[in-house]
Amino acid sequence: MANVAVYNMEGKEVGSIELSDAIFGVEVNEHLVHMAVLQHLANKRQGTQKAKTRSEVSGGGRKPWRQKGTGHARQGSTRAPQWKGGGVVFAPTPRDYSFKLNKKEKRAALKSALTSRVNDSKFIVVDELKLDEIKTKRMIGVLKALNAEQKALVVLNEKNDNVLLSARNIPGVKVSLTNTINVYDILKYNTMVVTKDALATIEEVYA
Repeated sequence: MANVAVYNMEGKEVGSIELSDAIFGVEVNEHLVHMAVLQHLANKRQGTQKAKTRSEVSGGGRKPWRQKGTGHARQGSTRAPQWKGGGVVFAPTPRDYSFKLNKKEKRAALKSALTSRVNDSKFIVVDELKLDEIKTKRMIGVLKALNAEQKALVVLNEKNDNVLLSARNIPGVKVSLTNTINVYDILKYNTMVVTKDALATIEEVYA
């Protein structure tokens, strides 16, 4: 079992905790991690892009000139793609980009991402994360004490408005709950800061 230090909000080590090998000690499957990131990005796409084909633009019903004898190339419509105001050849149409990953694959990808963060020493456990008031400066101080001021993903067990609102205005910092963490966010942010309560919930849910 991997053993990591537990810090307080001042950045001082106050103990250690053993991580479950079933979640934080698995073999990293890069393919599944890649597929999970692709699925996350694909599912976020709106897929509402649209352009008109030659059959959808208005006008162009009459042949612009006779077929032969004018010296011009033959034309059948002023709304063909080569004309100004014509339709688009292979116009994009609204579509759904999302695709499905099996539940076991998503779970394995998440475990791989968590394991990679532990292996890279980018996984920080905090005994608790509570603020008496909404104060961005205080939150910046906490992250700085934990050496996590550059692109940090903060994971809480329960919604805490003081922490959430204090971190909302800090560039490169995101606060998530244990039920909303995903592979994309884990890999996007340099450091993962997890409270002890959140860690216990992650181990209980994904074990």
